[in-house]
Amino acid sequence: MPTKEQVRAFIEESETPVGKREIGKAFNIKGADRIYLKKILKELVEEGELERGRKRELAPVGALPSVTVIEVDHLNDDGEAVARPINAGDSPSPVIHFARTDNKGRAHAPGVGDRLLARLNRMKDGSYEARIIRHLEANTGPVLGVYTKVGKDGRVQPTNRKLKKEIIVRDENSLGAQSGEVVLCDILPGKIHALPEGRVKQRVGPMDDAASLSLIAIHAHGIPDEFNDATIKEALAAKPVTLGKRTDLRGLPLLTIDPADARDRDDAIWAAADDDPKNKGGWQVIVAIADVAHYVTHGSALDKEARKRGNSVYFPDRVVPMLPHELSSDLCSLHENVDRPVMAVQMWFDAEGNKLRHKFMRGLIRSVASLTYAQAQAAHDGQPDDATEALRDEVIEPLFQAFEALKKARAKRQPLDLDLPERKIEFGDDGFIKAVHKKERFAAHLLIEEFMIQANVSAAETLVKMKRPCMFRVHEPPSAEKLVGLHETLAEMNIRFAKGQVVTTASFNRILAQADNEIDRELVSSLVLRSQSQAVYSPENLHHFGLHLSNYAHFTSPIRRYADLLIHRSLIAALKLGTDGLKEEEAAAFTGIGTDISATERRAMVAERETNDRFTAVFLANKVGEIFQAKVSGVTRAGLFLSFDDTGADALVPISTLGNDFFNFDQDKHRLVGKRTGETFRLADRLSVRLREVDIVTGSMIAEVIDGRDGGDAKPRSTSLPAPRRAAKPNAERKTKKKKRTLPKGKKRALRRKEQG
Repeated sequence: MPTKEQVRAFIEESETPVGKREIGKAFNIKGADRIYLKKILKELVEEGELERGRKRELAPVGALPSVTVIEVDHLNDDGEAVARPINAGDSPSPVIHFARTDNKGRAHAPGVGDRLLARLNRMKDGSYEARIIRHLEANTGPVLGVYTKVGKDGRVQPTNRKLKKEIIVRDENSLGAQSGEVVLCDILPGKIHALPEGRVKQRVGPMDDAASLSLIAIHAHGIPDEFNDATIKEALAAKPVTLGKRTDLRGLPLLTIDPADARDRDDAIWAAADDDPKNKGGWQVIVAIADVAHYVTHGSALDKEARKRGNSVYFPDRVVPMLPHELSSDLCSLHENVDRPVMAVQMWFDAEGNKLRHKFMRGLIRSVASLTYAQAQAAHDGQPDDATEALRDEVIEPLFQAFEALKKARAKRQPLDLDLPERKIEFGDDGFIKAVHKKERFAAHLLIEEFMIQANVSAAETLVKMKRPCMFRVHEPPSAEKLVGLHETLAEMNIRFAKGQVVTTASFNRILAQADNEIDRELVSSLVLRSQSQAVYSPENLHHFGLHLSNYAHFTSPIRRYADLLIHRSLIAALKLGTDGLKEEEAAAFTGIGTDISATERRAMVAERETNDRFTAVFLANKVGEIFQAKVSGVTRAGLFLSFDDTGADALVPISTLGNDFFNFDQDKHRLVGKRTGETFRLADRLSVRLREVDIVTGSMIAEVIDGRDGGDAKPRSTSLPAPRRAAKPNAERKTKKKKRTLPKGKKRALRRKEQG
């Protein structure tokens, strides 16, 4: 029989609360001996060593239930979310860390303030590991929202669309907030079904200030936007690099091509005809990437901060960088006419664009120009400016000629050829939004894209060949379930997509080729994209379906992606290019790092998309009542989701506003059908709509369909339903005799006496 101490130790070491059955099984206690166990457990409870849970389970005093509601309290120095029980109040509570995946094996990155139902496992050190069962809509704070003064007190409208209830803020808890300000608000204990009451803990800024729109996403998603003192200190101590043992590439006219508003320049390129007579018509290309690994070494404060952030986050008005400004915008940025250290790959291609070989080197370059895409394209088109005139023939044209060769191999490879234009938020000199439009795509964009892909492939191939650790960029084929849904959706658009076929990127490209025009192609591209798997980072090479590549890793953007920095370090170690290469402990942690940076990447994508929605909403707020051309991008029970042709803005047409009919949702055919009239709204319908409402706080918009699908008639549809018609009766039944008015007998007598005098 176990001693009292052994029973207590077993319970304390158990990851979850246990009952008498589990204890009896562990010590093989049966029959009458269970009376002895019951006595021991009673004594341990009475002595305050243990406590009983709701299901008579036993656990150390203060232990948490195996399933409980927790709230993310903060992010630690490693960028990991740390939570606490929601009912802990101000009292100390055990530390709760998160497992890298939820209970379905999916990676997750909860943000500060998220409220979650989680399964807890108690660790030997007394802390807990949590696996998320589900996110809960209720949020105890801090909640980000817009403050409005209401009488003496105020209310906060949450920016999170999932949080439906406003928050009451008493005047003494408002921190002096004014109407229209974005605030961070803690939720105070109160009744569940009533409006929650809160306390303002931070005033972020006025809602009509464009800067506040980015801050909303930063706070809402828990994106780290300030560097600690140790990280800043290391960045300030960084110095320019001299040649040393590096390959001197300063004699080659490498240049950078970036967007006009680029905040960092991490890649430079050069191309020339191959002088090898055996490779007639072939090309050699150099892609030089900022040598971030020289400045950000394993275990340093800079490294810890970069790993925590995972990537830079780009908003229309600012960037939250992975590295401090001193590195990201200065020493690691390949500005023109200054020496900069690089990790470079030289590649040789034949006349058909097939890569023959490549080699990596650590070098020093001096970029001859920092061009925009528009500048490079204009020079190629015969319209050079002062900056490109001297570079056109000897530097810029060879780049485009090499690209023409690479395009041939790309066409044979058949990568997924989606047409997904990005939204461009343009600001005026006054800092206000000037326009929202789709970004223009040039051949220069595709040139840079293809050069970067070839450099990424070369990096992955080298590490695979040398059997060194590699953080692959993995994109698995789409699931069968998503393909079934895509088939049904495309059928409604009269686009052929055979069921049961072995899907390839060429299959999807044939679908895209069936789109009749540019707008249809954009919609079909978005539908195909929705059917795809999520790309992730992993040390396991599961290949890249979308690019149709067997070996692929991210190498070309170490300023803004931690994955690329790891690839640089692994190449340095594999090729013996320095002492600052990948360490064994880093390689051992690749699986966990891959999960983490995949999660931070998704966090950034969501934050950037939400912010673009809010900026677009601000721009369109003064255009309420105007008519727009739009495409139906989604059909649901709630109504029609639209994409505006000019801005790419998204809006909802509620089903209740569609006209004088009841509309039924046909899920299989993605359409709404009028019950009485048979009027039908389908996916891909082009409509004229009037913008009816704009919510800057959430970035959402409401529109209404106007008569005339070609936009000719601006008459709004009636939203009132007709009264139900009754069946008409035959004329004979409708003609009835008019009944005489009768009075009670008592009143008749009284009236007769009055008449008789």
